[in-house]
Amino acid sequence: MFVDTAKVLIQAGKGGDGAVSFRHEIYVDKGGPDGGDGGKGGDVIFVATENVNTLLDFRYKPELKAKPGKNGSKQDRHGRSGEPLYVKVPMGTIVRRDGVIIADLTDNDQEVIIAKGGDGGFGNAHFKSSVRQTPRMAEKGEFGDTFEAELELKLLADVGLVGFPNAGKSTFLSVVSNARPEIADYAFTTLTPNLGVADIDDGSLLIADIPGLIEGASEGKGLGDAFLRHVERTAVLLHLIDVYTDDIAQAYTTIRHELASYNMALTDRPEVIALTKIDGLDEDIIAMQMDAVRAVAGEVPIFALSSTAHQGLKEVLRVLRQKVSDARQATAEYEEDALPDDYETISLGQTQIAEGWTIETVEEDGVLSFRVIGEKIEKFARRTDFDSFEGVNRLRDIMKKLGISHELRRKGAEAETMIFIGDQAFTFIEQ
Repeated sequence: MFVDTAKVLIQAGKGGDGAVSFRHEIYVDKGGPDGGDGGKGGDVIFVATENVNTLLDFRYKPELKAKPGKNGSKQDRHGRSGEPLYVKVPMGTIVRRDGVIIADLTDNDQEVIIAKGGDGGFGNAHFKSSVRQTPRMAEKGEFGDTFEAELELKLLADVGLVGFPNAGKSTFLSVVSNARPEIADYAFTTLTPNLGVADIDDGSLLIADIPGLIEGASEGKGLGDAFLRHVERTAVLLHLIDVYTDDIAQAYTTIRHELASYNMALTDRPEVIALTKIDGLDEDIIAMQMDAVRAVAGEVPIFALSSTAHQGLKEVLRVLRQKVSDARQATAEYEEDALPDDYETISLGQTQIAEGWTIETVEEDGVLSFRVIGEKIEKFARRTDFDSFEGVNRLRDIMKKLGISHELRRKGAEAETMIFIGDQAFTFIEQ
């Protein structure tokens, strides 16, 4: 079963909590803190593979969860990091979060961190200093990224077959490649895209058979709207037209219009036209039909072929191979020219913590409270154990060093004023 869209809940692992512990050894008086740090939560990593060509598995497994990190323990033992979760997806998979593309996996074995595991919390050994000999606080581990991802598969192929239903696309693919699509003498035989590899001379072409288009397909009519996305990733289009079509020029322009309505960029895609099912047909009629298409197609190469009679196939494949090579080269040159000289790739999942913060004033029923917003301070709040008096005081110390406490006082915060940071709330204390 071919599935090209899916939704899945992704949950990276929670970081382990730091430990509060003190050395208790014979002959060691007043042993110092030895609580270890918690381990980092596991990441969720997508891996593109050429051995998978459908998103079907995600329909039956709608949740992907990585392992949490282990808690720290005594004797400075750090918790083990959670194992990352590697998920295989087809090449051509796009991952969206809240409608925004966060990953586009196009190369075999390409790995992308989709969700980052939470950092582990520091144990109390981390907080020992000359003025704090017996810290009784430790940090909690952070939760990993959790969100619903929308997956969309756009097949990666060298050549995309387009045309009306029953134009001979599946027959062509079955003859020139190892694919075995369903073939019958009625429209809409092909209900899902098919992929096949066609060998030609000393090379090969990956060809995608797209279910037949009809007029209005770009607006959702027929089957075309559901599968037009797969045409977007092909380097060259092979437009197949039944040579027996009454108005063959109109048939060509109709499909071109549907491609343009779906994505205008498809009109600039390199194209080859082939009239199919010519076996047994008079050559004058074939030439007349080719002239009719040429009148509306311009300089596009036009061929006549018969898949069942193996007539004209090699000529078409050779031209397609050359056009694919030219298109790939042009794309590579464009992408190289488009990159600035100082371009650097930033791995998804690496989070830069901003130093900035803002304070929002909240007044309800005459009661004043404040919400502190900022990546760095919110990160500290997530790692704070609010059940620990020393842990909360450490957060207050951090707020003081960042200048947040001063700004809160300036805005009117007093003792017992409620302060909100992320999902946490605590009272303001003059320091």
